[in-house]
Amino acid sequence: MADKNNLILQTKDLKKYFAVRSFLGTSKRFVKAVDGVTFDIRRGEAFGLVGESGCGKSTLGRTLIRMYEPTDRQILFDGEDITHLKKKEILPYHKRMQIIFQDPYSALDPHQNVREIMEEPLRMNTEMGKKERLERITELLGKVGMQQDALEKYAYEFSGGQRQRIGIARALSVNPEFIMCDEPISALDVSIQAQVVNMLEDLQQEFGLTYLFVSHDLSMVRHISNRIGVMYLGSIVEIADNDELYDHPAHPYTQALLSAIPIADPDRAGASKRQVIRGDLPSPMHIPQGCRFHTRCPYATKRCEEECPKLRTVGAGHQVACHLTE
Repeated sequence: MADKNNLILQTKDLKKYFAVRSFLGTSKRFVKAVDGVTFDIRRGEAFGLVGESGCGKSTLGRTLIRMYEPTDRQILFDGEDITHLKKKEILPYHKRMQIIFQDPYSALDPHQNVREIMEEPLRMNTEMGKKERLERITELLGKVGMQQDALEKYAYEFSGGQRQRIGIARALSVNPEFIMCDEPISALDVSIQAQVVNMLEDLQQEFGLTYLFVSHDLSMVRHISNRIGVMYLGSIVEIADNDELYDHPAHPYTQALLSAIPIADPDRAGASKRQVIRGDLPSPMHIPQGCRFHTRCPYATKRCEEECPKLRTVGAGHQVACHLTE
């Protein structure tokens, strides 16, 4: 178990539900986007969060930094309970927790140039003068590989990769401790993705950052992450160190995800056995009873249909929610 003093973020049975009303507004149901998540992130690490589209990983990340109001249970940041802090109370924590968005174009105000985009968080969160702010902005743009002549340009004048670099520089402007990277490379060209990930690694070392790296790109997650959590239908089903998860996946869902990673070598690809996940992802409004994955799992038993497994330790730092591992 990790030293509690080394944990920057913890969740305890965290839930985030979205209300959905019927057409006539007479009844209310809930989309259970995050449903009982318990895990922690250690200071200075990059924690990867993976899963197929619709599993709730981005919602979990945004709930952690209080962009979304949690429905129930607890979030601890640096040992302090921030679950239900009011708007004024949460503001100091927003300075310590930042986000890099998936779509760099929609994340940048089209009516502001780069200098104005970068200057806004500095005006709101620091007491820097105009000259100091300009020096800080220029320094950060250099850190992400942008030239000073970008200052007076607008978002539409840049490529996708350049926009994302600006978004990263903006996130760094207030000296955060924790950054939620919400699929920061999925909207970029493949040729640019590795450059951005390598830059994020360099910045992490330089500024002592902690990342939550949300992605569906399992190869890139392995490259940047120290530990990885696998999410399915609003719940985490497996957590392990990087190499342990990829070398010894314990949950059938994790095994299927890893088997779907493309292999460049034709001989190895032909010899590998792919595990296909059957069926469609159930609706988060109608989560199956028992194990959430049993409707698609080739190894499901009667117990899986009736009893929901809890995360349990199966090795050093390796947790899995599956009856088959007992």
